[in-house]
Amino acid sequence: MKIGIFFGGPAREREVSFAGGRTALANLDKGLFEPVLVFVDGRGRFRLASPEFLQSPSLREALPQDNSGFSVYDESLAVNVLDATLPELRPEQFRDHFDLAFLAMHGPDCEDGAIQGLLEWHKMPYTGPGLVGSAVGINKILQNELIALANGQKKKTATISRDEYEQADKAQFFQSLVEHLGLPVVVKAPHQGSSIGVAIVREADLALFCRSVEQCFFTMSIQPDGWSKLSEWPSLSGAEKHELAQKMVSLDSGISFPVVIEQTGEVIKHPAEFVAKLDVLTAQSNQPITLASLNAEDEVLFEEFITGQEFSCGVIQDDDQIAIALPPTEIYNVTSFDFDSKYRLNTTKKRIPVETSLENNRKIQLAVAQVFTRLGINVYSRIDGFLTPAGDVLLHDPNTIPGMSPSSLIFKQMAEIGLNLANSLTYLIRQSLRERIRTGKDTFHLKHLLAELDAQLAHRKANPLPERVISFGSSDEEFITAKQQYNELAASGTVLPSLMYIKSKQESHEIPVNLLFKDTISELETALSQPRHPLLVETAELARHITERYV
Repeated sequence: MKIGIFFGGPAREREVSFAGGRTALANLDKGLFEPVLVFVDGRGRFRLASPEFLQSPSLREALPQDNSGFSVYDESLAVNVLDATLPELRPEQFRDHFDLAFLAMHGPDCEDGAIQGLLEWHKMPYTGPGLVGSAVGINKILQNELIALANGQKKKTATISRDEYEQADKAQFFQSLVEHLGLPVVVKAPHQGSSIGVAIVREADLALFCRSVEQCFFTMSIQPDGWSKLSEWPSLSGAEKHELAQKMVSLDSGISFPVVIEQTGEVIKHPAEFVAKLDVLTAQSNQPITLASLNAEDEVLFEEFITGQEFSCGVIQDDDQIAIALPPTEIYNVTSFDFDSKYRLNTTKKRIPVETSLENNRKIQLAVAQVFTRLGINVYSRIDGFLTPAGDVLLHDPNTIPGMSPSSLIFKQMAEIGLNLANSLTYLIRQSLRERIRTGKDTFHLKHLLAELDAQLAHRKANPLPERVISFGSSDEEFITAKQQYNELAASGTVLPSLMYIKSKQESHEIPVNLLFKDTISELETALSQPRHPLLVETAELARHITERYV
């Protein structure tokens, strides 16, 4: 089966998606599937890409650049710049190139039913939840309402539209929010993920509050007497102007390009153009200027700050659509809730399961599986939440396409039930085919694809691949290298790898799949010396009828 790996996209999470595309390419079982890379550019065009394209450290570095001195995304470049290296692929040509679309994209247009609807129109099956679950999973405001209906949870929230906010008395509005929600106040852009467009106002500081709200609307006000660094534009040096414009390119913390000057309606696509335009505007007038992303949010969500143990819990399902919650991961030592803390820094720690009672862990799983089902999500998802000191489970932010780096939480949790990275991707493809059949579209063709895949999986079970043992010693470097070799061999589809820890001449241990995600030898030895947590044992048993198909 040819698998089109879709990565990139027009949303702000495209760097996370770029890493996910690399993970899918590296870990797809080549004995079952042939990968075809489809880069989705910032304008939403589909382009065939080579494996070399994914070898760059980041998407921005992979893209061709101009000679402006700025590093930009493709929306700031002429279309023909990409055409020269990445040929465009029209949706009506998809079926000439692949049999199923593997979606490794996130955010608006990628995770909200838009790409899913386009693929259904062109009779192309895709991975992950369908239209209903995707539409619900992208909207944080709607999620809160539906989760409350599904399980009765009570969480204080408020919303405001951009027009209402612009007309409001900011001080009075902030005071009313604090009276309703208390401090800190959590501010969220409703359609973003990966902690993009999230701010926490911890003090009764009006200026900080206004900055946080603008951040989540993806707007920027330049007031002659305001707080913004851009308000000092005329006095900045050329190097300082260049630095500020380059920061605005950032998708995770900047407003990003293209931007519109709301007072004039002019669209600025490139940071060099922005520098020149701002020089003119600030010289001509001292009137306020408002910049907005072309994909600015029109509403902002406010939530009460929840004190408790933060967790993230994946959900999968079987052929009868029974949801099975994976072991929840506790996220602790959180110094911030932004993109850098989540993806670039190593301060945040994780452990499976949550450090609480067995009963509370089961309570989390039950709540997550219930919401997954009631919200119309299928195939798989990851749902986040908090366990409060009183023992209440408060859920938020279903992720219908969880992040797909090799160390993503969903893969760590699937390893706890016995699925390695290659097995997990095979599960995702097969279960997605099973769910697409339920839509009643192109049913005969989809059943044929599913039957062929099931026949291949059954043949592999009856005729196991030759085993290959990878041995490693007691250094962290050897452990890391051995895990990389394991994943490469598992994805080759030619052998069945296993890891053997040679601690000494007298002592060795075969390493089970669930310990593949330990980071150091010290962590590995601790896990080997302790009995397995009862929640992990019972969850693996509950999912056995799923995993036995792939392992």
